[in-house]
Amino acid sequence: MPIPGSGLAKGLAVTLRTMTKRSHTAQYPEVQPELPPRTRGVIGLFEENCTVCMLCARECPDWCIYIDSHKETVPAATPGGRERSRNVLDRFAIDFSLCMYCGICIEVCPFDALFWSPEFEYAETDILDLTHERDKLRQWMWTVPAPPALDPAAEEPKELAAARKAADKAEAAAAAAAAADRASAGPAAGGPASGGAPGGTAPGTGTPGEADA
Repeated sequence: MPIPGSGLAKGLAVTLRTMTKRSHTAQYPEVQPELPPRTRGVIGLFEENCTVCMLCARECPDWCIYIDSHKETVPAATPGGRERSRNVLDRFAIDFSLCMYCGICIEVCPFDALFWSPEFEYAETDILDLTHERDKLRQWMWTVPAPPALDPAAEEPKELAAARKAADKAEAAAAAAAAADRASAGPAAGGPASGGAPGGTAPGTGTPGEADA
């Protein structure tokens, strides 16, 4: 049977231990915090990788991503080839007053155009200023930390394994083709078979074409 008041005594003991410890308050903004590598601050845009597939805007639960684009016709690379069209990005904006930092847009991007940046100091006095266009998102891209090093004991990614297998296969095919070329060339052509006199040498003499007297 528990002693009456034992729970209260334990709670007061925890309070006393906490009160005797020194606080670790950082004097922000004079002292900047040390953020974890995977901090979700803001979203940076690497515009060169964006293909305007609209997947991020469609998957966003808050519909806070705005994308505008147009199509351009690319001339044929070779004579007689077909022209092709491509999407050109005109606007890429994110309304951070609506964003809930779920990271779905970054996860679904198939071309690695969106990244988390640890930057968090972008408060505004007007809520309309929280809609950041692609120029601002591009500036935040350069604050994205480098990816962590891979675990030495981790399994090799499938993409690297497939690329290495294809490279080894191509190298083996090139070596086999080189060996086949050397085998087809063979040794240098020699003279006629033994027993004959080259150049029509008359029998019994060393002078070519000279008959016996």
